[in-house]
Amino acid sequence: MSHALVMNVPAPIEFYDALHAEIGRRSPDGVDGLLLHVGRATDGGFQVVEVWESKEKCDRFFAEIVGPAVGAVSGGQAPPGEPVMEEFEPRGLIIPTAAIAV
Repeated sequence: MSHALVMNVPAPIEFYDALHAEIGRRSPDGVDGLLLHVGRATDGGFQVVEVWESKEKCDRFFAEIVGPAVGAVSGGQAPPGEPVMEEFEPRGLIIPTAAIAV
């Protein structure tokens, strides 16, 4: 079953940019199970929207890649702010170039 999340992070967009680059360095062959990732600046920081093949693949990626990448980007300090995450089961997902429709 597919899994999705919206995460609002009260940190500067520059933190997102640095984190995004670090995650790219740590996953040069792509991300197993990630169907969609979109990041954007907001008035309070940045927002990330992701859709995954499964919650298990999402959780594994956050534990193995995202967590260590956050530590590297923040210099071992606490991130600039605690994210607020909402998880949900996506409906009506269509990714034509990947031949995916959920």
